[in-house]
Amino acid sequence: MTFDSLPAASAAPTSAPALSGRINRSAVLWVVLAVFAQEAVWNFYDAQVPEQLRNYFSSAGVIGLIMGLDHSWGIFTQPSVGFYSDKLARRRTGRWPIVLIGAAIATVPFALIPWATNLPALLVCVVGFAAVANAFKGVTETLVSDYVTPGNRSKAQGFIKAGVSLTIVVSSLISLLVVDRSLHLAFAIPPLLMLIMLGLSWAFLGRRHSDTLLPEEQTADEPEFTTPWAVLKDALRSPSSPTLLLMIGIFCFAGMWSALRSLMTPYGTQVLGLSRGEAGGLSLPGAVAFLLCVLPIAYLSNRLGQLRAMRYGVALFIAGLLVGFAWPSVPGTIASMILSSLGYASFAVNALVALWNLAPSQKVLGTYTALYTIASASGMALGPAILGTTIDFTSWRYMLLNAAVFACVTFAVFTRLARHAPDRATA
Repeated sequence: MTFDSLPAASAAPTSAPALSGRINRSAVLWVVLAVFAQEAVWNFYDAQVPEQLRNYFSSAGVIGLIMGLDHSWGIFTQPSVGFYSDKLARRRTGRWPIVLIGAAIATVPFALIPWATNLPALLVCVVGFAAVANAFKGVTETLVSDYVTPGNRSKAQGFIKAGVSLTIVVSSLISLLVVDRSLHLAFAIPPLLMLIMLGLSWAFLGRRHSDTLLPEEQTADEPEFTTPWAVLKDALRSPSSPTLLLMIGIFCFAGMWSALRSLMTPYGTQVLGLSRGEAGGLSLPGAVAFLLCVLPIAYLSNRLGQLRAMRYGVALFIAGLLVGFAWPSVPGTIASMILSSLGYASFAVNALVALWNLAPSQKVLGTYTALYTIASASGMALGPAILGTTIDFTSWRYMLLNAAVFACVTFAVFTRLARHAPDRATA
């Protein structure tokens, strides 16, 4: 399968409503609320569960291994769940039953985490939540493709990523105001908020699914897939498959971003001479820059095309890392994190949309979301270990340079894709 022979699966729909250049703002708002609801739970989970595990494990490696389960579960569950959601997408209820039922089930083990009085009970709660929540996580993210035309999905993703970035604020406020007063209440608030917000999203969008759903697109020679594995086989049929190359790019970029987030605090203490608290705040300016610029980047990406925008984003990411390496100081590292965060924002907005655009049919977008999860989750699980190993061979001083070298592989992948694969979302 060559780049030039890609199926025109994302061609503009033939029906008038889908041809409209206006974004369905109401649908985007409620999808943003749904994604915000589940990500608020995940942020609190990542912030507080490691401390809960420290009551039983002194090894940071063991705690990290357990926490890594939340990245790995989706690799095994999301292809099947995503494929099933594709079967439901055009029915009266859409994908919503999977999201709502999954959220209700995941709430139980999450809320029981502080009540677990022994290690087996705690592991059951942690693993149970991670397994269930990961199963429907990709389905929630796929909702936007049901209501927003391909040409507007980058814009919609900009709003979604801006909303997701605010979950860090919500998680931090719960930690600051509630955890020390009542750990049981603190673990009850995020899942309660998730259920309320998902309920509102369903009430104002899911109940009108048939009215707001995009008209079904008719494409020539559209393939029919009977299993999720048939979709995966079609997507990865050859080493030169654009889908496979894009997944490699997603793996590399997600891995390096995760590695930088994980290792920035020890970098600050070892290289910059900061305290643990001061080093932990190095990423804050980058987070603010991400929040302020993600929407403008989304609108610009819609003009450039997803693949081209990601290529520019990787270039900016590399430039930021080189600035930090050449200027090993607090101001230099902050400047590095700001530039790198802006580069990552371009990737975060466009990666999933670019993968959707390579789908052979709009009927398998949920399964293609699972492909994104496989690539990004694998990268996030292995990235810190890969970058950490290079640090062991060099030193902490070379961490940013080592990351830049790995990012160059990503740049090469996106350069090849941008030059040969069409950005059909902007067509």
